[in-house]
Amino acid sequence: MSSTHPNYHLSDDLLSPVLAILDTFQDPYLNKSFLSAGMVTKLAIEGKRLQLGLCYSYPCQTQYQDIVMAVTKELAVLDAIDEVECEIDFQPETVSAISAVEPLPNIRQIIAVASGKGGVGKSTTAVNLALALAAEGARVGILDADIYGPSIPMMLGVEDFKPVSPDGKIMTAADAHGIAAQSIGFMLDGDQAAVWRGPMAAGALVQLLTETEWPELDYMVIDMPPGTGDIQLTLSQKVPVSGAVIVTTPQDIALADAKKGVSMFQKVNIPVLGIVENMSFHLCPECGHKDHPFGADGGEKMATRYNVPLLGQLPLQLNIREDVDKGTPTVIADSECQVSNIYREIARKVGAQLALCQAQSKVSISISDDE
Repeated sequence: MSSTHPNYHLSDDLLSPVLAILDTFQDPYLNKSFLSAGMVTKLAIEGKRLQLGLCYSYPCQTQYQDIVMAVTKELAVLDAIDEVECEIDFQPETVSAISAVEPLPNIRQIIAVASGKGGVGKSTTAVNLALALAAEGARVGILDADIYGPSIPMMLGVEDFKPVSPDGKIMTAADAHGIAAQSIGFMLDGDQAAVWRGPMAAGALVQLLTETEWPELDYMVIDMPPGTGDIQLTLSQKVPVSGAVIVTTPQDIALADAKKGVSMFQKVNIPVLGIVENMSFHLCPECGHKDHPFGADGGEKMATRYNVPLLGQLPLQLNIREDVDKGTPTVIADSECQVSNIYREIARKVGAQLALCQAQSKVSISISDDE
């Protein structure tokens, strides 16, 4: 099987032990070995230098150095290998859960960030998730679908941006901290409100998505309005969504509404990639004591009930709010802090869940074809 791979150029006596070692490496996010996940794209030898190619289906650029060091250490025990030259690539596939809607030509995957109710930090999660995906090596855009309360322009520090349309059909997107952004807020003056009925707001969402000149993107993060109304229904019918992330806080009232969001996405066959629990705990800055002002373990219990991952638990911390108010979300303002590390971990998990959904879809199609 392995010897017929077009990019494996090793003698049989070296290929077998190399593959055996690579098969022991388990990817922590896919829960598969490098081999079973199809990540090994190249094997060649030049003198005693092994040339290894790995290709990830989800972004994890901040992990590359540790991966290379671990793989090199194991492979270098073989007498035929003195050093390892490892090239790592990232290639996500185009994934859509809505089979009736064609994928957008330059957007590979669309992630809806939703909540059942307002005030749980959904938009803050959306912008930091988008920036964390970019920090992990992905090309990312964000669409502010909260038509009635657009906050993305302020959170990204691009409130003064005004889209232009050179051809009268397609609008430009803002460039904010290395990601592309679009929002109805860019088109409203000052405190002007979008006073629209539901169908008009839903139509505006589709226009913002399809009539913006997006660059080539691996991921589009859509910051959804709270609730389960017209905009959410339009999303499930007219937008090639790949999966949804549900944001909640541990308190019972937020969890009750978040469950409705999970149920809605499951009914329209959009995979729920996991739960993000905001305001999960508070650490006393003086003594380090951990409090749970909104309750404990609510997100974990919800994830268990619906058989979806708990993607991360974020602290109740003043600077998270201050950073977005200043237009520099925490992932940008302090890239090495604990909160930024949590957001990047969430980003890796979201990307991996999307890759697993795509793999499962291929298996289902294959079984269907065989039948």
